[in-house]
Amino acid sequence: MKTTSSLVSLVVAATLSLPLMAQDYDVPRTEWGQPDLQGVWNWSSNVPMQRPTRYGERQFLTPEEVEEAARRRAAADANSDAALPIEGVDGSYNDFWIENAGIGENVRTSHIVYPTDGRLPDLQEGVTNQQGVYGGITTGDTRPVRIAAGGIGADGPEDRGLSERCIIGFNAGPPMIPSLYNNNVQIFQNQDTAVLMTEMIHDACIVPIYDSVEDMESLDDEIRFYTGDSRGYWDGDTLVVVTKNFNGLSASFGQAGTSYDKVLTEKFSRVGPFTVDYEFTVDDPSTYTDKFTAIVSMTKVAGLLYEYGCHEGNYGMVNILRGARVEERMAAEGQL
Repeated sequence: MKTTSSLVSLVVAATLSLPLMAQDYDVPRTEWGQPDLQGVWNWSSNVPMQRPTRYGERQFLTPEEVEEAARRRAAADANSDAALPIEGVDGSYNDFWIENAGIGENVRTSHIVYPTDGRLPDLQEGVTNQQGVYGGITTGDTRPVRIAAGGIGADGPEDRGLSERCIIGFNAGPPMIPSLYNNNVQIFQNQDTAVLMTEMIHDACIVPIYDSVEDMESLDDEIRFYTGDSRGYWDGDTLVVVTKNFNGLSASFGQAGTSYDKVLTEKFSRVGPFTVDYEFTVDDPSTYTDKFTAIVSMTKVAGLLYEYGCHEGNYGMVNILRGARVEERMAAEGQL
């Protein structure tokens, strides 16, 4: 325990020094003189998106709170049973892939920094907040299903969530949101283009770079996509990506609303040799009463991205629907 405590203290000291390091950090440049953001970056995190109300408007944990949280995690690991959990083999399999603890320490109380209470703004009156469920359970919601994970039933593939249909990922966005696994993006750059290739669904967002926000062109309003149309520019050493023209067939954020009127602004700032600050702002007046901004720390990974084959599209969807038909037949025969 003494070793763990000493390590945590070192991590806390290093973490709290990040703002100073960001000020002194000499950002590497590409051959075109732009900040070099290239590489594979991981955005795993165990920080909540919304701030627990007990913290009020406080953005950061104290060193003592960080150390206490590390002690609790270490104690939980030490007391965990080495045998399979009660969920069985399937639970053990899924647990293996989870990577939501994050790389390094993050002392934020929430990812959302605006509004200042760290909470999502209120929804506009009458906005749909569709709840996703797994298996064949039906929520009563109607098509189209705009949520990423889960679904509203199992009558057909149209009842399943967008990630189960391998259309968009449940964490790859845009925006990119810390989730259970595949929290990785590879960034490529040339003089007038940046590419954000997420691991989940293996989606590549190709961003043309303009000289300034005033020079950015806009896509015709009638041309719309699940992941929108992204255009970018450099604001000093920060890459700013503005995405519009969402098709409205996905939720605005989480499970709320539609994306049709959403404008997403993402900012990528390299603040250290292994760290990029990723900031995104969702401005969707049709869904929320105010815009909101979140900051997620990305850590450089010494590895490669491999193509993500969406399993649900190959076998999972067929098996979900087949299982639902078996349940229906058994219920009709009085076996359930």
